[in-house]
Amino acid sequence: MVIPTEIFDVKIIEPKVFNDDRGFFYESFNINSLQKEGINFIPVQQNCAFSIKKGTIRGLHFQNNPMAQAKLVRCTVGRVMDYAVDLRKDSPTYLKHVKVELSAENKRQLYIPRGFAHGVISLEDNSTIEYFADNPYSPENDRSIRYDDPSINIKWDIEELILSEKDKNAPFAENSDCNF
Repeated sequence: MVIPTEIFDVKIIEPKVFNDDRGFFYESFNINSLQKEGINFIPVQQNCAFSIKKGTIRGLHFQNNPMAQAKLVRCTVGRVMDYAVDLRKDSPTYLKHVKVELSAENKRQLYIPRGFAHGVISLEDNSTIEYFADNPYSPENDRSIRYDDPSINIKWDIEELILSEKDKNAPFAENSDCNF
């Protein structure tokens, strides 16, 4: 099932889960099901990020054109809050964000189209996200925006945050060379 969010192109994917006394089964990716819902997403790369401690932030990351990436994100272990920030300058939702809790338990996925920054914070120790991207990683197009940019106003809701140097020193949106 595809659930709309406050930002038109960002979608929550809720798979049909089959449970029995052995465990569960669900399709974690089906291109035909996504296309039937109007999501034209063809992955070329899968990534995995493991966060040891609760409060670990990864983001806000994106790739500039021509290597912009759409992503399909899920949490396979633990629990995270996932964020999509609209960086499309001509969009009515420019610099607005959507947040969705993803967990191993709820099995939800977040579809983030091109033109968005992506950020995630671990809500539990030992949390893992996996995500597909529709363009490969491109170091020369890799960009970040500050996690605490006041124009985006994300409330991370955890007191002690753990960040990489890259994320601590990322520019604010107004100083970014984002080309969407």
